[in-house]
This record gives sequence, structure tokens and C-alpha cells, in this order.
Amino acid sequence: MDLAEFLAALADPVRLGALRIVWSDGEHCVCELMERLGASQSRMSRHMKVLRQAGVVLDRRDRQWVRYRRNPDLSPELTAIVEAVLRAGPAAEDARALAQAKGARAGAQTGVEGGAAR
Repeated sequence: MDLAEFLAALADPVRLGALRIVWSDGEHCVCELMERLGASQSRMSRHMKVLRQAGVVLDRRDRQWVRYRRNPDLSPELTAIVEAVLRAGPAAEDARALAQAKGARAGAQTGVEGGAAR
């Protein structure tokens, strides 16, 4: 895994919010992360895919759900980086507010509320 890819995975407020939840609260499905962070299913799934590809989280299929959890095999050095970023980064509520603000800005630029066509 490339260090730049790993760090880039940690550079998004929504991903940080999801990572904070999974890191401290254990395993969660996308639907739970969506609800807590105010993100759509497709957007949350894309964010979790980035974290999974970076090796930060693991996923498992549970019937129709995909559940994500902290990767216990992450190296101590990378674990220390994640923990430092989580301490310095926005809380989950802040990530939700940032995600909503991004959607409002996108909507203002496109003339569509929430940044997406309804």
C-alpha cells in the first residue's frame, strides 16, 4: 500500500467521521454510518471503499448489509497515524455539518437543492 493513498483516505471529513465511529464503536453497517453522518448510501459506500482499499477498515457481508470494522492487522505505525488524525480531526457531528455544507454549496452552484437532481 502506498503511504500517499493511505493519507489521502484520511483526508476527507466524512471518511474521518466514519472512521471515528468504526474505530471507537466497533462494527457498523453502511446504513448506520449514513444515518449518523447524513450521507447518502452510495456516497457512504464510496467513502468506505476508499478506507477499505487503504487497509484502514475491513468489511464483511451480512445478508444484504456490508459491515465495516477497524483493521486489527494494521501496522502499529499506521495505527498511530490514524489515532493521531482522529484526535486532531473533526468529530462525527462536525463531519456531518461539513457534508451538509458541501451539499448546499454544490446545490447553489448547480441550482439544485442538496447538489443532486431530485
